[in-house]
Amino acid sequence: MRKVKGFTPLEVRRYFLTGFTLIELLMVISIVVLLMAILLPSLQRVRKQARAVACQVNLKQWAMAVALYAEDNQGRLPRDPSGNVSMWFLRGSFISNVDPNESTSLRVVDTEGIACCPMAVKPGRVPFTSLANGQLYAEGMQGSAFEAWVMTTPGPPFRGSYGLNEWLFKSRFDPGSRRLPLPYTDTFSIRGRANIPLLLDSAMLSALPENRFEPPRFPDGKGPGMAPFCINRHNGHVNGLFLDWSVRKVGLKELWTLKWHSDWDTANAWTKAGGAQPANWPQWMRGFKDY
Repeated sequence: MRKVKGFTPLEVRRYFLTGFTLIELLMVISIVVLLMAILLPSLQRVRKQARAVACQVNLKQWAMAVALYAEDNQGRLPRDPSGNVSMWFLRGSFISNVDPNESTSLRVVDTEGIACCPMAVKPGRVPFTSLANGQLYAEGMQGSAFEAWVMTTPGPPFRGSYGLNEWLFKSRFDPGSRRLPLPYTDTFSIRGRANIPLLLDSAMLSALPENRFEPPRFPDGKGPGMAPFCINRHNGHVNGLFLDWSVRKVGLKELWTLKWHSDWDTANAWTKAGGAQPANWPQWMRGFKDY
C-alpha cells in the first residue's frame, strides 16, 4: 500500500473505508428538509401565479370568440326569451345535436380547452337543479373556488369554471315582476364597457347580481346574486373578461363597483364611496382590499 506522509498504512486504510457517520447523515437530511421547507411555499406561490396567468389566457381566447360573434351580429350578444342562452354560449361547439332547446348559432364558439380555469378543473360535488316553466331545464353539480361546475342534463356532460353576467343575455323579463334594468343591446355603442363584466371565475355557469344582495357569508360560491362570482380563487381576486374585450384580475370587494347592468349603483352600500367599512364585510372578506 502507498505510504502517505504522517499516516501509517493502517490509518490510511481506515480513512478510505470509513463512510458517513449517522450524525453526518442526519445533518445532511436536516439541511435538505430545511431547504425544502424554505422553497416549497415559494414554489407553490409561483405555481398559483402561473395558473392565474393561464386563466387569463383562457379568458382572452373567450374575448376573441365573443368579439367575433358580436361583430357578425351588429354588436349584439346572443339572447333568447327564456334567459338561458348562457348555457349554450358556454358549451359552444360542445352542445348536443339532439336537444331541441339548443342554440345552434353558438356552435361557432369552440369552448373545449378554455372552459376551465386551471385552478378549478376537478368537478364539484354539490348537485343543483334548474327549472323553467315548472319543468326540469338543467341539472348537474355546482362548483366552488377550486372546483368546476358540471352540466349533466341536457347532455352530453360538460364542465366549466367560468360564469356569465346573465344580465347581458336577457331579452325580456317575467310578467308581474318588479321593475328590472333594461338589457344592454348594441355592445359597440355602450359607454364604460371596460367596467361591464361579461365572463368571470365562477362557481356556476351564470348569475344575476343585484345591489340588494349582501356579500356571501361563506366563500363556497353558494347563494344568489354575487355569491357564485365572490370566490377566493386567486388570492383575494377572480379573473374577469369585460365588454371592451379586456381581461384583468378583479378584487372580491371590487365586484360591487362594476356596472353589472344599466341601473347598477356603483357607489352602493358595499363600496368605499357608499360608506362601507371593513367591519361590515363577512369575516372571511375583511382582510381583502377595499374599493
